Amino acid sequence: METIINLQESLDTPTFYGVNNANILCLKNQHPDVRVVARGYQVKVTGSDASVANFEHALRTCEAFCIRNNRLSEQDILMLLHGDQPHEQATDNLILHGVNGKSIYARSANQQALVDAYRDNDLLFAVGPAGSGKTYTAIALAVRALKNKEVRRIILSRPAVEAGEKLGFLPGDMREKIDPYLQPLYDALQDMIPAAKLNDYMEKGTIQIAPLAFMRGRTLSDAVVILDEAQNTTVPQLKMFLTRLGLGGKMIVTGDLTQIDLPPSQRSGLSDAIERFRAIKGLRIIRFNEKDIVRHPLVKHIVAAYDQN
Repeated sequence: METIINLQESLDTPTFYGVNNANILCLKNQHPDVRVVARGYQVKVTGSDASVANFEHALRTCEAFCIRNNRLSEQDILMLLHGDQPHEQATDNLILHGVNGKSIYARSANQQALVDAYRDNDLLFAVGPAGSGKTYTAIALAVRALKNKEVRRIILSRPAVEAGEKLGFLPGDMREKIDPYLQPLYDALQDMIPAAKLNDYMEKGTIQIAPLAFMRGRTLSDAVVILDEAQNTTVPQLKMFLTRLGLGGKMIVTGDLTQIDLPPSQRSGLSDAIERFRAIKGLRIIRFNEKDIVRHPLVKHIVAAYDQN
């Protein structure tokens, strides 16, 4: 009997196969009655019906563990196959496991409030100072939704205020033009998705770069859409962005009202929206503060010093 097993697309195959295919060889050695050829997202298995079925069950067990934890070692495989559970760095506030099994969890009360509000609301505003983890938590929620197949895409957007009208004259394609302004979002993604898988998502459009200026006319369905640095949007820009929300979609808008870079004559779209949307159901505004800052301890004192003026 010959069977082709199709692996899930959310699986990072280099992590799953291991260095020099060590993991797949470990699995094979535990099932000597089958012949295995693995390439990409397909594993071809040859053997008796019973031996192939046993191998597929073991493979699926390891696959699920790898997707959930972003890690898989030969020790993990042996424990799983013997009915033991490898150590998972679980915590009550866990959002997901990042690269190499790193636990990514809510580290403050307001980060947890954002996680809780995500379940019951399709539009969230996370407003607060630099370093409070609002954007990082938002991206973790988006990655978790993608891994759990709750959505089909993640769309990242950020206004490039400094570039202004000169953006079109910068060299490169759209992604290369906007990359400097989206780098903080990439940094977070690289903590949560292995490099090869992240590149695959980018190439397939599963994770998209959508500069604010290019959002007009789109309907964003079955996606988690994140707008960062929203304090630097104008009122018409933010209205345009929010009205892109489609069926099965969720939006998270983050910003810091103390860091508005717009000209004095223009009102921040984020400030305007927070005042307008206080009583709308299905929408939550989470206000972060200096107690949520999770960067270097000095950052809390720096923010507090500036707030005194």
